[in-house]
Amino acid sequence: LLGTSITLLSNHWLMAWMGLEINTLAVIPMMTYPNNMRNTESAIKYFLMQATASMIIMFAIIYNAWMTNQWTLFQISNEWATMFMTLALAMKLGLAPFHFWVPEVTQGIPLTSGMILLTWQKIAPTSILYQISPSLNMNMLAMMAISSTLLGGWGGLNQTHLRKILAYSSIAHMGWMTIIALINPTLTILNLLIYFAATLTMFLSLNMMSITKINALSNLWNKSTPMTIILLITLLSLGGLPPLTGFMPKWLILQELSMHNNIMMATMLALSALLSLFFYMRIIYMSALTMFPSTNLSKFQWFFPTTKSTFMIPSLTIISAMLLPLSPLVIILT
Repeated sequence: LLGTSITLLSNHWLMAWMGLEINTLAVIPMMTYPNNMRNTESAIKYFLMQATASMIIMFAIIYNAWMTNQWTLFQISNEWATMFMTLALAMKLGLAPFHFWVPEVTQGIPLTSGMILLTWQKIAPTSILYQISPSLNMNMLAMMAISSTLLGGWGGLNQTHLRKILAYSSIAHMGWMTIIALINPTLTILNLLIYFAATLTMFLSLNMMSITKINALSNLWNKSTPMTIILLITLLSLGGLPPLTGFMPKWLILQELSMHNNIMMATMLALSALLSLFFYMRIIYMSALTMFPSTNLSKFQWFFPTTKSTFMIPSLTIISAMLLPLSPLVIILT
């Protein structure tokens, strides 16, 4: 909380960098709990990647200060400093071609830590991206954004682990957020908030049912039928189907790109969304459209009262499914 707040509120590059560092170091103990080899390995991978990105950010800050004599967050005008800052933010956010660490780290840590990694840890780098978007290298950022949406879709096609699927989903969504940061940064924030609502719903639901693989979903209807419906709605929203909330940012981003004569870019993004939708539909098919073999009654389980909190799931489900009618208000505000 402190690290993200410092980055959000800072106007000086060193303070913003310090917030990113506090954020990175504070999450590592959470990733290594409970302590085992897989968690530790994932935490080390995460630390190495984030430390490298922080080093590049510091280099870009110092080089920019040396060339322009400015430490203000908005004053990054040197071409080389801009290029290095773009690369470092791409590494922090997990944009292609620096996306390889995201599925590996997410797969090796518990669901709650994975939820923090794919939601809260995106806030600080996205805030910097939002603030300095007019100064960033447009060609490089657009190329990385389109690569992220395509690779995020392709990567998740043959996955069976739900945490990896959600990690590739995160990569694809980061591509959508990054590409519109150059044209209309407000839509980046909108996309981030709706992505947060849907991803939090997914992680909390899976954590409540203790499910990490696709094949375990086939018996979910027997454990909790409402949870099956929640997963179905949330996944369709993540895929961007109307009339769910997830359609709103995709629609507005494609509209904005078309208005600025980026027809090819909009077409590639729309086609890449189909790739993501395919692996969301695989999960839906396993959880909601198939029934467990019913040759005997042994499949029925004893219903123990759950000890995990569920109070946020209904609210987040409503947010991630029913906010599309607010689109006219969002269009006016953006």
